[in-house]
Amino acid sequence: MAKIGFLFPGQGSQSVGMGKDFFENRSESREMFEQAGHAIGINLADICINGPEEKLQLTEITQPAILTHSIIALKTLREHGIESDVNAGHSLGEYSALVASGSIRFLDAVRLVHMRGRFMQEAVPVGTGAMAAIIGLPVDKILEICQQQSSQKGVVQPANLNSPEQTVIAGNKECVERVIEEAKKAGAKKSVLLPVSSAFHCSLMKPAEVKLQKELEQTGFEDFSTPIITNVDAKLITQGAEARESLVSQVCSTVRWVETMELLEREGVDTVIEIGPGRVLSGLMRRFIKKINCYQAGDLESLNKTVAELT
Repeated sequence: MAKIGFLFPGQGSQSVGMGKDFFENRSESREMFEQAGHAIGINLADICINGPEEKLQLTEITQPAILTHSIIALKTLREHGIESDVNAGHSLGEYSALVASGSIRFLDAVRLVHMRGRFMQEAVPVGTGAMAAIIGLPVDKILEICQQQSSQKGVVQPANLNSPEQTVIAGNKECVERVIEEAKKAGAKKSVLLPVSSAFHCSLMKPAEVKLQKELEQTGFEDFSTPIITNVDAKLITQGAEARESLVSQVCSTVRWVETMELLEREGVDTVIEIGPGRVLSGLMRRFIKKINCYQAGDLESLNKTVAELT
């Protein structure tokens, strides 16, 4: 019998049209979109399905949009009797993983990530922060370059350890640009700015962390039986208090996705299903740990294909 891990994507996986087939073909999905939109005071379904893209890419909209799509897909998948042994989510996706594990209610998560997105955008004025992907350079070397280029005038840090080949950095724009140039000189295959308007998972996010902590402390978190792997330290947790603490810490901390994938392998997971928009996480897993079978549940077509393979 397969040991299954559910993976939930983070910001960057969104695209106009996401959730359209769920919305058009399933009344329960329509209700969930409407409930989520009502909870944060916007027509979330319309933005997801029709755009415009620049509105969907606003962080405070992107985050509840991805979470809502992910939980709608999760609910549809579970109707076919497919359950997980462990859950993990990339950054924002950790909220989806906690909903899946039963630690936090869906609408509470929608409200939290809406505020999280707003707090993150407010923490770093548009144009002053940046993120970049560095391909083909060891993380130790990237860290060394980041430390060299950080100064009293700015910071730059590893933000996402996505794979042995790919590290994302974040910080003040000038510092990030200097690291890009130094990484190229050091032999990186590719170093490029990402199309984001802020600098997530670095110390510049401290104001967002402080504001979000207050909201998290007022939200109920339950203990849960299906463990999740935290972003902050890539450890298994099952307690509500641990979940809350992890969500506070992850705002300014590096996303340890390489270690998350390694832990899934050590735990004996042989099958992962990426639930929500995009195929980023399953793509990383395919390249990094080839013996784990990877599936998607991002729309009805991919979900039905996954169900056919696993039942």
